[in-house]
Amino acid sequence: MRVLLVEDDMPLANMLLRVLREESYAVDHAPDGQEAEWLAFENPYDIIILDLMLPIKDGLTVLQNVRDGGISTPVLILTAKDTRDDLIKGLDGGADDYLTKPFSIEELLARVRVLLRRKRNVHTSATLKAGPIEVNTARKEITYNGDAVDFTTKEYALMEYFVRNAGTVVSRTQISEHVWDMNFEPNSNVVDVYMGYLRNKIDKRFNTNIIKTVRGHGYMLDIPKEQQCLEGLKAVPPESHVS
Repeated sequence: MRVLLVEDDMPLANMLLRVLREESYAVDHAPDGQEAEWLAFENPYDIIILDLMLPIKDGLTVLQNVRDGGISTPVLILTAKDTRDDLIKGLDGGADDYLTKPFSIEELLARVRVLLRRKRNVHTSATLKAGPIEVNTARKEITYNGDAVDFTTKEYALMEYFVRNAGTVVSRTQISEHVWDMNFEPNSNVVDVYMGYLRNKIDKRFNTNIIKTVRGHGYMLDIPKEQQCLEGLKAVPPESHVS
């Protein structure tokens, strides 16, 4: 899942960047409102974490322009204790949730998970299921028919994205936009390399064939009908940003 973090307090921003990336999120950072607005229109984010007190262009203005521009990405606003009026304006202006500074990292991560589940219209559980695959988004754990599978941070992010979009073909572009950050090199074969890693850990290990290549289109997590008992997940097509 790809996150836009908008925060001008660099010590706080650096800490949040580290924590979010450790949690397998691909994160872009904007230190001011002007860059935040540009990035929001330039890239397909799954969630925006938006500080209200920003240089150049304040967070409320960014939020209003993003919503006026038709972007419905969930927005979690960050606010200081003495900006209650701005908080109310932010929620009325289209923000989905808020945190008051100072806040705990655990609460931030929990609220991010909730907003991501709301976006996909999934059950409130932190567990996603697609056939034999179960993803615990809170613990960052994946099992296949109850057997734990060890993934690196990026492999986990890729597998979670596929489970969220089970049964839907996703292109290399869509994968790179939601699993990698702005530093992704579009001409590289890194997506194909990581797909090979997933196949080794799922298809090869469990003697199955659910990670499919759809020639000319991309990849799909293809769960056989007899295994399509999806609990905690309603697969929906991902946003298409392919020109």
